[in-house]
Amino acid sequence: MSEVLEISSAPITPRPEPVARKQPPPPPLSCPAPQYNSASLSEAAVLPTGSHVEAPPSKTPKTPRTPRLSLTPRFITPLGSPIRKALHLTKLDPQDAWLPITESRNGNAYYAAFHTLCSGIGIQALILPVAFTILGWTWGIICLTLAFVWQLYTLWVLVQLHESTETGMRYSRYIQLFSLTFGERLAKILALFPIMYLSGGTCVALIIIGGSTSKLFFQIVCGATCSAKALTAVEWYLVFTCAAVLLSQLPNLNSIAGLSLIGATTAIGYCTLIWVVSVAEGKLPGVSYNPVRGKTEIVRVFDVLNALGIIAFAFRGHNLTLEIQATMPSDEKHPSHVPMWRGVKIAYLLIAICLFPLAIGGYWAYGHKIPANGGMLTALYAFHSRNVSQAVLGLASIFVIVNAVSSFQIYGMPMFDFMESKYTTRMNKPCPWWLRSIFRAMFGYGCFFVAVAIPFLGSLAGLVGGIALPVTLAYPCFMWLKIKKPKMYGAMWFLNWGLGVLGLSLSGILIAAGLYVVIDTGVEVSFFKPH
Repeated sequence: MSEVLEISSAPITPRPEPVARKQPPPPPLSCPAPQYNSASLSEAAVLPTGSHVEAPPSKTPKTPRTPRLSLTPRFITPLGSPIRKALHLTKLDPQDAWLPITESRNGNAYYAAFHTLCSGIGIQALILPVAFTILGWTWGIICLTLAFVWQLYTLWVLVQLHESTETGMRYSRYIQLFSLTFGERLAKILALFPIMYLSGGTCVALIIIGGSTSKLFFQIVCGATCSAKALTAVEWYLVFTCAAVLLSQLPNLNSIAGLSLIGATTAIGYCTLIWVVSVAEGKLPGVSYNPVRGKTEIVRVFDVLNALGIIAFAFRGHNLTLEIQATMPSDEKHPSHVPMWRGVKIAYLLIAICLFPLAIGGYWAYGHKIPANGGMLTALYAFHSRNVSQAVLGLASIFVIVNAVSSFQIYGMPMFDFMESKYTTRMNKPCPWWLRSIFRAMFGYGCFFVAVAIPFLGSLAGLVGGIALPVTLAYPCFMWLKIKKPKMYGAMWFLNWGLGVLGLSLSGILIAAGLYVVIDTGVEVSFFKPH
């Protein structure tokens, strides 16, 4: 090693030695074979001012050159590139090795695609044709396309902000990045509740969907003449919750990649199956494509806002993007944003293949007759239960159930991480397996209690969803402005300010519309009486 260091310190041009400091010349040095990834440092970086080394004497004086000991170009060495230095010195929170999101960092682009697809598509996509009944063909397609591009851009922003080249930090959770940008106080006020709702509230909704679909699946399999005693809605909720809690014992986010693959496959399966069956069966008699109009101007306005909200809520999973990227290794040559964005592109290509035919084909088949509650899934059972094979209906149901129990795991993981972080911060040691199991069981059965106790929570989804909307459409734009500081009045500056302000405005309007609907139509409050 000493031999290598002396060679790399050799001057580019030999200098005559001063008379006052005459010393015997050093022995000749032989050049070792080049070594990959060895440092290549110039004389100015190694020798102090005024130091020099004399070249060995030779018959024919030649200008010696520093041997190239690295295949890496000189301009991206650690001294020449602060970006490479920052990535090489990436800092990690010591507790990350103890928490379920970050304890395993062997993810890849395929895992990212599985997780993103499983978290990005769900049962809410089946309601998209309802928005078309208000907006019509033209505006429905335009709004769906713009919303898709908008949320894909904010997803790209989050992927790029995961690693900081200035501080060398990886922000493995959405709340961490928001706290860095706007401070912990604003994070608790503006971001904590929406993020917790998008995790916990989604798990509650999945229990309701999974339990009710399980009951429907039993009815399809058992048939009208079945004499077996059917379970109640609460009992089906409990069956689904037990399955979800059992699978939640998998230790970390990387360990559920197989479940995410199953969830993504079943989501594509039921979305494709439902729209293909609907289109194959043809249009219903008397279908109209004229946009539905309210009786008064204010009702029409709120109907349009409700349609925009349906389209916006069809896209989800941004609160899990940083967590998914945190499962990947990262170094100066292979930063995590490269495989992450590759996986995201694959996932959203498949999401687009599902959503656009679902919305357009569903609206073509049912028009204004599409059920507002349940959308395409309800329409499939309501209009085609007699002329479609029971096997097809049962397959669609089982796909929905499997997707719900798989999605429960990835949406519950931030909550598991949050609960375990409280223990590791206080005790300064990893959470034992038995306590981890208790935490996850408590969360799962807590969601079950909420699903049973407040079955009308879905009636407030528009109101609460408006509060959570900035997490997807607005906050990433403001974080980019604060962290990256693009050139004022430049294209990126205008783009992020425009999308950020528009996202916050849309959120405020949807909250107002949700309040109006609740006040005007009322909510059927029925505690502990799920249907």
